[in-house]
Amino acid sequence: MSLPLFQQNPLQEAFAALRRDLIHEDGPHISTMRNYRFAIMQYEPSDEFELRGEVQRLTADLVANGWMVLSISLQKLLLNRVRAEGLEWFERVVQMEERMAEIEPERGLNYLKSKLWPLIEGPDGIAADCSRLICEYADSHPDTVDRTVAFIGRAGALYPFVRSSALLRHLDGRTRNVPVVLLYPGERRGVAGLSFMGILNPDNDYRPRIYP
Repeated sequence: MSLPLFQQNPLQEAFAALRRDLIHEDGPHISTMRNYRFAIMQYEPSDEFELRGEVQRLTADLVANGWMVLSISLQKLLLNRVRAEGLEWFERVVQMEERMAEIEPERGLNYLKSKLWPLIEGPDGIAADCSRLICEYADSHPDTVDRTVAFIGRAGALYPFVRSSALLRHLDGRTRNVPVVLLYPGERRGVAGLSFMGILNPDNDYRPRIYP
């Protein structure tokens, strides 16, 4: 058996497997569970730019083959929610965080968590924003749902304010069955454990398939 001319690295192999599962002849097969089209693309946080390159290449390939690709930035959604609170709220939070951080850095971070957590956590948080974007597209293009995929990226912007496993739980049943791939910066721990950014304690509360 001949070997490939150029050996793929683990991230390239993971994207090749994702591509094969997305364009499966019987429809997207990114999950072993019926009507549960969620997957996680795990990568080392230090590989962020390589990850973006792979996403761009896969996107171009899918579009060339008649697919629609939705790209959702969690960083953008977070900033939108902060802006919605208004400039006065933002300045007040920044000033208080700075005062508390001068006393003790951890106190400043905990204060910031207490202000941002209500904005982004839960079913009405950033998960609702992701759901809205996906459902708006699906409702406008019902005939292309089986050839549409949503990539949710820039998850690192949510660290350390929310766990991505919670995001996926709140998205379940709210995506019109559009395949969703979460781009996850972190480390694999065991069979199904993931450590967000390679820093938080491993979270084993994941139902989706994890690539690679």
